[in-house]
Amino acid sequence: MLALSGVGRTYTEGAPVIALRDVTLVIDQGEYVAVTGPSGSGKSTLLNILGLLDLPSAGTYRVAGVETGALGDRVRVALRGQLFGFVFQAFHLLPGRSAAENVELGMLYGPWSPSERRARAHAALNRMGLGKRTGADPRRLSGGERQRVAIARAIAGGPRVLFCDEPTGNLDSENTENVLDLLAGLNAEGLTVVIVSHDAEVAGRARRQLVVRDGTVTET
Repeated sequence: MLALSGVGRTYTEGAPVIALRDVTLVIDQGEYVAVTGPSGSGKSTLLNILGLLDLPSAGTYRVAGVETGALGDRVRVALRGQLFGFVFQAFHLLPGRSAAENVELGMLYGPWSPSERRARAHAALNRMGLGKRTGADPRRLSGGERQRVAIARAIAGGPRVLFCDEPTGNLDSENTENVLDLLAGLNAEGLTVVIVSHDAEVAGRARRQLVVRDGTVTET
């Protein structure tokens, strides 16, 4: 599904900073992969390249067999929207909009009609156990509920890969377990999950663990 070959990323604004060095990595459809490592090691850079949010400075990256380096910006954005969902530590929910409206916003540029977006949003929230909270303002939701709305937004469009960047960083232990159970359930249904976390217990829920250190990736 995702294949990096000799990928490097160097930031050249000011003094050059090498964020990734010669990374070769394959992630198959249906895997559950955790990415760990110290702060500043290159974890977020790796996730950004995998999620087509950033471009490598060297090497090649293929998504579902498509070489992404030659794609124009519009095609790359369309591919990202079609195949990927994203969940972050910060929930990025808009206050003043209902939970369902926040989920619908994630599909705004997709191929669905307004009624289809509404139906998909409600279905995704039901999967997250929030069927009775669809009309709630995010400000009235708990941290765990907000993160479940964010996951619902990420999966409502039917992605093949879910990227999670410290998705439990703002949650207590009970809500962390609830979110991890939801991610495991989605993975069991065939969704590829790639999660970045500094928490060993969170990473331990994945079936495969990668460690990023000084821009290099190793597998444990």
